[in-house]
Amino acid sequence: MEFIPAIDLIEGQCVRLVQGNFARQITYGDPVSTAMEMESQGAAWLHLVDLDAARSRKGPNRDVIKRICRSVNLRLEVGGGVRSLDDADELFDAGVARVIIGTMAIEDPGLVHSVAESYPGGVVVGLDYRRNSGRREVALKGWLEGSGQDLFEVLPSLVACGASAVVATDISRDGTFEGPDIETLDELLVFAEGSGIEVIASGGVSDTRDLLSLKALVHGGASLFGVISGRAIHDGRLDVGEAVRLCRM
Repeated sequence: MEFIPAIDLIEGQCVRLVQGNFARQITYGDPVSTAMEMESQGAAWLHLVDLDAARSRKGPNRDVIKRICRSVNLRLEVGGGVRSLDDADELFDAGVARVIIGTMAIEDPGLVHSVAESYPGGVVVGLDYRRNSGRREVALKGWLEGSGQDLFEVLPSLVACGASAVVATDISRDGTFEGPDIETLDELLVFAEGSGIEVIASGGVSDTRDLLSLKALVHGGASLFGVISGRAIHDGRLDVGEAVRLCRM
């Protein structure tokens, strides 16, 4: 299992939102130096999200992403504002390993197919959800809108379109240190066993006990590809080097 540190970007700064609330923003500073520090501690992957682009707002974040690509040898998975093949082309040309398609995966699954066809293995679908009346409703547009569709209603068609991985985030746990949504991740691994899609956990990870719980999740030949953590790193609750070693044991 890979430990994947996360950087969210607003106006060129490294930030975290609590439960996806833009009014509850914590700023951590320069994302390029943060990425370099994460690489120095042994991380192989970096999860980057352009939160301005996710809300259809222009900002300096695309240039920051390109600077990070030039500054580190990490494998980057990048999301936020990927709305066309041209957007994906720009990111792959910059050197990212995979793009994350969120809102557009729901609104235009054909985009997943187009990008996956051009970049096999290069599409991660970002399915961020809120529990609502027993359903896990996928959120859209930087978590500001609901889709009306359940996580497991949309996932099979996205796999058929060529998605190679899914990042599933329980919004209610994101940035809260409440622990990951083990129940949903367990169900995703059951799905992954039959479909072959990689599952990446996100939301609520607070300490090494959470990492051990996630590492223990296995269904047949399916286990988690990775786990994303952001605020726990930036707040000093998790050491990147220790987390990387633990996840790879």
